Amino acid sequence: MTQAVALAQQASTGVSQGFKNRIINGAMVIDQRNAGASVTGNDNIFGVDRFKVQVSQSSKFTMQQNAGSVTPPAGFTNYLGITSSSAYSVGSSDYFFLQQRIEGYNASDLDFGKSTAKTITLSFYVRSSLTGTFGGALQNDNGDRAYPFTYTIFAANTWEQKIITIAGDTSGTWLTTNGMGIKLTWGLGVGSTYSGTAGAWNGNNNFSATGATSVVGTNGATFYITGVQLEVGSTATSFDYRPYGTELSLCYRYCYALYKGNDIYYANGLYYNSTNVRTQIQFPVNMRTIPTITYTGYSSFYRDNTLDANNVNGWTVNAGNSNTVQLSSSNSMSGTAGQSGLLYAAGGSQLIFLAEL
Repeated sequence: MTQAVALAQQASTGVSQGFKNRIINGAMVIDQRNAGASVTGNDNIFGVDRFKVQVSQSSKFTMQQNAGSVTPPAGFTNYLGITSSSAYSVGSSDYFFLQQRIEGYNASDLDFGKSTAKTITLSFYVRSSLTGTFGGALQNDNGDRAYPFTYTIFAANTWEQKIITIAGDTSGTWLTTNGMGIKLTWGLGVGSTYSGTAGAWNGNNNFSATGATSVVGTNGATFYITGVQLEVGSTATSFDYRPYGTELSLCYRYCYALYKGNDIYYANGLYYNSTNVRTQIQFPVNMRTIPTITYTGYSSFYRDNTLDANNVNGWTVNAGNSNTVQLSSSNSMSGTAGQSGLLYAAGGSQLIFLAEL
């Protein structure tokens, strides 16, 4: 195949070659869980797909895609906004941070933990009502290797691009399969226990750099971010825009939401016995591992012939793999073993399959 033919096929399919940006949803476009709604920044809550927070204290800030409705930086249409809900004094063992966890498969070629470890460059756009020195860190899965970094926000309420170049770590254990390869963190208020000296690898569990600004320390403070890119090399290149369908598929590996809002979804199912319904769901892409399931609202199971509806208030994953799962109703229902029907959901109910790192 000639180079011209290869480029023509790439253009026609809309699929880029390679995986320059190791961050998924770096332009904050995909928000399966919240559909743009505001959420409270409690532990392990996602603001948009692939970006979650971890906190030692609950309810200190809110998160929302495009919070505050400011104009994003040129070339972007979305961002993740964090707004402090109080003026919280961060204790030595407190931590509040935003994080994306990069799967080992997507970072294996960086050779971290080897003498051949590659230099990487992190770039992102940030806007805050606060100015000064802010912090973050790269970590391994075990939390025993960390590289704290700092960046400066010079002007309040102004988008600024930050570029941080990091020599790859030649020590420690870095996972290279479907586990947690690299944790990339932005501190929102991190105490001394979890902060370290910026600019060098260490053997500590650091989420940020010593002396960094605390967003949660000022009531109403804002922290907005988009255009996040992590790439090989010592230079930040243009943001790696991927087709929307490609970005959504990448997110589906970790989170697959069946429906949200007023959408309706149908799936075939049957009564396994007189009180338990089972149905099968096939995912559009292989998930990272066999997923767990969360749900909001309730579903209904319409039995064939009778059209009677039984409400299903919950589901569990009964069996399956990373491609297909069998769901079992977790509440008792009344029917006839072998009787078939359709799973129906609307009015805000949602099933979310999770295989997050």
